[in-house]
Amino acid sequence: MAAIQPSPATETYVQETQFAINSDDAEDGRGNAEEANSLQDNEPIEDASDQNALLNRNSYGAATKTGDTSMEARKAATSSRAVAPDLLRGLLMLLQAIDHCSVMQGAWRHGIALESEGDGTVVNTWNNPMGWTARMLTHLCAPGFMFLLGMGVVYLGRSRKKLGWTSARLVWHFAIRAFVLAAVNEVFTVLVTRGKVAILNIVLLALAVNYLLAGLIWLLINSSELLVSELLDSLMSKTSDDDATRPLLETNVEPRPQPPAPNRAATISWHLHNAILLALAIVTIAWNHLLSPHHGRCPNVADPNYSGPTLPSGTGLGSFFDFWFLVLTTKLAISPFPPLAWLSPAILGLLYGRIVLARTWKSHMINICNALAGVLLMVLFVLTRILNFGNLSENCLHMPEQLQSPEKNQYLASFRSFLYITKYPPSFAYIAFTMSLNFCLLGFFGTLSEKTARRIPFLITFGQSALFFYVLHLFLYSVLGQLAKMWFGHDLGYIDPFQHKPAFGTAGKPAVMWVTWVIGLAILYPLCRWYSRYKSTKGPNSVWRFF
Repeated sequence: MAAIQPSPATETYVQETQFAINSDDAEDGRGNAEEANSLQDNEPIEDASDQNALLNRNSYGAATKTGDTSMEARKAATSSRAVAPDLLRGLLMLLQAIDHCSVMQGAWRHGIALESEGDGTVVNTWNNPMGWTARMLTHLCAPGFMFLLGMGVVYLGRSRKKLGWTSARLVWHFAIRAFVLAAVNEVFTVLVTRGKVAILNIVLLALAVNYLLAGLIWLLINSSELLVSELLDSLMSKTSDDDATRPLLETNVEPRPQPPAPNRAATISWHLHNAILLALAIVTIAWNHLLSPHHGRCPNVADPNYSGPTLPSGTGLGSFFDFWFLVLTTKLAISPFPPLAWLSPAILGLLYGRIVLARTWKSHMINICNALAGVLLMVLFVLTRILNFGNLSENCLHMPEQLQSPEKNQYLASFRSFLYITKYPPSFAYIAFTMSLNFCLLGFFGTLSEKTARRIPFLITFGQSALFFYVLHLFLYSVLGQLAKMWFGHDLGYIDPFQHKPAFGTAGKPAVMWVTWVIGLAILYPLCRWYSRYKSTKGPNSVWRFF
């Protein structure tokens, strides 16, 4: 494959119009009211006469036929929006709703095993089959949201730069949006805990911090890329030998005009900064292992002194430091989602967005690359199981199958053991497994035309109003969960780990949970559809677009 050739400034060469992502970070900032009322988040091709852009462009998950130069095709080429990221985000919202609906009514224990999926935590009993399957599916949500967040930062930044926004203005935008997310999280904290704790981080705070960090990293990478490109270009110009380009014998023959050479300096700088982002993504997941108080290990299965689960302790650097990297429970804060422990998928999203925007990719190439990325990550996950690296759960599986063969690789003892992953904080194995499936889903959704995608409108609608959905669904499923427990609940025979009192719920009655989930979605769909339309009437600076 030919090398990707970004422009010297890395901004003007890019054809962002192949697709736009609505995380809602991909609003393109239309320049007039008519465009603002079109398909929400699309950038028109800057030069509509550019036949190459029109003929070669296949939008991501909203393909138009190559060679079709009809007015309809030209309109589609300039107005279609990406449906693949919307579909993925919408699916993740549905899966997240399963998780929260089951928790609100006590349908089953919250985890793959009955114990926590935490760093260095011993697990003894698997969840029931339905609870296990649901939890495995919902594991895709948190890293998927972080990844889409990083992608959205790239698209929002590129589109706003084209509108003339300065870096300072973008920093302000990133900060305001992060503040809004943090404020929504604080409202939940007050409502749920009734003021008993100052911070209850239920993922929104992690999203807020990582959104701001991703925005700042993107701005820094862009600025550095341009500076390095100019520096390399200057060095290459000084070291080039002009005589080498002259003919040995001077003649009066007029030399043929040569096409402009690719800007090697810009290409090198672009690849260099992509490598930096990849290294940063690896570092930001590696520190979850390096900072683990137990180095991700539990007492040996055969240890006669073992007496119960080993809960992770702090790093010894204080609660403030631990808040950013480790699961934390104190009198002031409860944080199962340490912000910096979840930064890696967001940085992967930045890298992915830069690569996709580097040229006008055909949709099938993007889909193939998504599938290959998914396969590569799944291979890495398999290696974590076989070679026992990248896990935060070594010697932590104390199931019957491990106790029968304590000398055997614990992950190879059973199918469920092989898929056991640690989420609090996420291990390398967790990120590899979940992002593998997210990439495969992104590739699958990318094969769908816009017409086909519109036949599953609930995914599009939920994907385009993700934060609005999130806020509403927590309140809605809380109410529906209380009603379900009132009518169908019973004593579950164990102590609720969150409320520290006898658990009460609908466990053993799965139909109640699934009916409640569907009722909630039926209520949410028209509300999210209305909100998606409402926010499309607002300008790019409106706070309503944040939801």
